Amino acid sequence: MDHPRLILLLFLFLFLFLFLPTCFSLTFQTPSSNGFSNQTSSLKQQVLELATRTSMVKWMKGIRREIHEYPELAYEEFRTSSVIRRELEKLGVDYRWPVAGTGVVARIGSGGPPFVALRADMDALPIQEMVDWDHKSKVDGKMHACAHDAHVAMLLGAAKMLQEMKDMLQTTVILIFQPAEERGTGAKDMVQEQVLEDVGAILGLHLAPEYASGVVASRPGEFLAGCGSFKAKINGKGGLAGVPQHCFDPVLAASTSVISLQNIVSREADPLDSQVLSVAMIHAGSSHDIIPDLVTFGGTYRAFSKKSFYALRKRIEEVIKGQAEVHRCSAEVEFLGNEHPTIPPTTNDARIYQLVHQVSSKIVGEENIELAPLFTGSEDFAFYLEKVPGSFVLVGTRNEKSGSIFRAHSPYFFVDEDVLPIGAAIHAAFALSYHSYSTNSCFL
Repeated sequence: MDHPRLILLLFLFLFLFLFLPTCFSLTFQTPSSNGFSNQTSSLKQQVLELATRTSMVKWMKGIRREIHEYPELAYEEFRTSSVIRRELEKLGVDYRWPVAGTGVVARIGSGGPPFVALRADMDALPIQEMVDWDHKSKVDGKMHACAHDAHVAMLLGAAKMLQEMKDMLQTTVILIFQPAEERGTGAKDMVQEQVLEDVGAILGLHLAPEYASGVVASRPGEFLAGCGSFKAKINGKGGLAGVPQHCFDPVLAASTSVISLQNIVSREADPLDSQVLSVAMIHAGSSHDIIPDLVTFGGTYRAFSKKSFYALRKRIEEVIKGQAEVHRCSAEVEFLGNEHPTIPPTTNDARIYQLVHQVSSKIVGEENIELAPLFTGSEDFAFYLEKVPGSFVLVGTRNEKSGSIFRAHSPYFFVDEDVLPIGAAIHAAFALSYHSYSTNSCFL
């Protein structure tokens, strides 16, 4: 090797050794390495002390119960948002309202980058509560049966902690209180209102009776399925069933369509690429001896990857129109919008997932962190994840002693309120940790 090249290589080696020791040390830095771990450990004690303080727990429970007593459906959350704004004003936190009708967006911190977002949903369900307790719903036919009241209380708890620790914040934390998750449109509306402007990452928490209280579960990558609905109209030529040769039978066309739709998943999809296609509604004629002019039917489809999700939608339309044509009928296929919106798959960013995993383990202990399976349920949090990297996390609430054993959307659904400090602490710790994570080029 000639001398100039040798000198150049030596110079490069010295530069890397002297100026980039962190990234090129023999033990490559990751979010779980000592520096980051030490920081989150130091945050752990402060965050947990604030979250579990008697006055804090009592305050969060009070907010949750107040909201629970007066549940409001999608885009009707005016009373709920007034509670949120009242508490933010008491804390001295600036906010914007209304956003997407009833939503509230607040911010705490430096006012400059990096920006990190935390989200809670607010709406209730059209369910009659059957749980007999002191703070039962006072509105007939409406109930917080999916823990959104608790989600609001936990995010307000995080706001209170972050405001008390704002001198430590090196980020701007955006607090998103979102309407209409149950309708599947609230997050999309919030995104259109530019609530994610400049945001680098987002975290969403959901209480889950599938896991014991205190367990935190999530997974990197694909997590929850995308969900869509369809409605098909097949037009034929009706007439007497006794002389079918004079008819173009839409019942037959619809029947073969339903059977053929089942072949999409069973014969066209990769068995390792989980998909669901179910027809759940059919309406035809009203007489046993008259072939009708029209048949309508519809159902739902779900998939975990975006590619499979939209490919499945395309094939549904092709199959229905093809089968209608075979039977001399015509078909219209509608993919329902406002009433049954299309929700994309919920896909967690692998790096943000690792940060949340690290933070959560400091709050609940590594032994209480679980890798969640894929769920065919859907969440409109997916709309945020289409715009910025983030992670959706489940916090367990199953506790037989408190009666928290029923799944969401049950009239007997009940929340173990002892998990409220856990959710608030994870929110706050994630926001406090994000600056070091986002500015360390070795991680990103």
